[in-house]
Amino acid sequence: MYSNNNNPNISPKVIKSGLWAVGGIILLFVAMAFIRPWYNVWSQEMEGKAEFAKAEQNRKIKIEEAKANLEAEKLNAQAEIERAKGAAEAIRIENGSITPTYIQYLWVRQQGDLNNKTVIYVPTETNLPILESTRALQAPKE
Repeated sequence: MYSNNNNPNISPKVIKSGLWAVGGIILLFVAMAFIRPWYNVWSQEMEGKAEFAKAEQNRKIKIEEAKANLEAEKLNAQAEIERAKGAAEAIRIENGSITPTYIQYLWVRQQGDLNNKTVIYVPTETNLPILESTRALQAPKE
């Protein structure tokens, strides 16, 4: 009628496989306990190498930027020297040939550089412009 058979048929092969599986899992946990610290050290070493390489690259970039700035400053200095030579040559040429007419020409040419300013030209007896006509407006009133 009622059978009390609590002993299922488990073969020794299944028990042996189960023990091997449990032993393998235990061995895996023990191995991870030793491997993980080594992995952490290796990982930090790799991070350090990456940061060092990045710092080295940034240093090289800054050096190249400084070299470019130096080269630009040298070229700016050469341009300034050439400008000064040109100005000196112009002064040397003009030194003996400056006439009132040439001074008027220079003044008129300068007026072209005034962008949105209004200039009123009032000729005088010598045909020279009145350059200090606003001086009276700027004097303090008493």
